[in-house]
Amino acid sequence: MNYYKIYRIESGIQIENQHGQLSEPIFVSWDDCINQAHLLQFCQNQSYAEHLREAIQTPIESQEIWAAGVTYLRSKVARMEESKESGGDTFYDKVYDAERPEIFYKGNKLRAIGHQGEVRIRQDSAWNVPEPELTLYINKYKQIAGYLIGNDMSSRDIEGENPLYLPQAKVYDASAGIGPCLLVTDSPLAPETVISMRIYRGQQEVFQGETQISQMKRSHEELKDYLTREMSFPNGVYLMTGTCIVPDPPFTLQAHDEIHIQIEPIGTLIQTVQA
Repeated sequence: MNYYKIYRIESGIQIENQHGQLSEPIFVSWDDCINQAHLLQFCQNQSYAEHLREAIQTPIESQEIWAAGVTYLRSKVARMEESKESGGDTFYDKVYDAERPEIFYKGNKLRAIGHQGEVRIRQDSAWNVPEPELTLYINKYKQIAGYLIGNDMSSRDIEGENPLYLPQAKVYDASAGIGPCLLVTDSPLAPETVISMRIYRGQQEVFQGETQISQMKRSHEELKDYLTREMSFPNGVYLMTGTCIVPDPPFTLQAHDEIHIQIEPIGTLIQTVQA
């Protein structure tokens, strides 16, 4: 597989090829760059050498961020368990087997946090977890044009109390982790692609889990088609594709915890929980 990593930097764009070489900074807006009809060819046409990498920024400008839920069996089971007391468990059981997937709004640039940034946990929640998710980039032509790493920060107790509270459990300041780059490939990611997450508290690893994207019940094209069926995205959109890596209760994030989410060849998204 041939691939390139597109980084958003202060002056514009910088691209890395699969050999670790970098382009000179490209003075073009993020929106214009990633919405080109032939993005892979644009990356191929750059000149690469041993340039210095400029400080990277969150790879988002005018894009919205959406997310799909209950796309893995483990996610269905976890969501049913957390909402059983409220009677909401049947919703998650049904949506897992339904034709129509669960898709919800997650945020925009205002809510997004990039690599080495600080995500937040809600102060009115006692059970907060990160959710590592392969994230699709869908361009304005409704094509899957790249991949990123997503961190769908979630307040599980709020969501479990009532399914109608999902927007409050999912959407708040610094709740949408995304980055570190946009991966552009000449073929889809392989089914055996691994998503892994480690959480560190101090110097100690307090959680570790991994899965393969082959464990998803729904295809990327299916999720993309539902999201774009009745909505246009003039500058493209990001779609988190769900997770099955869910820390079991009573685990909950604490201030200063460090979250490492790795999906190769995209890289590793590292974020810290804000104090």
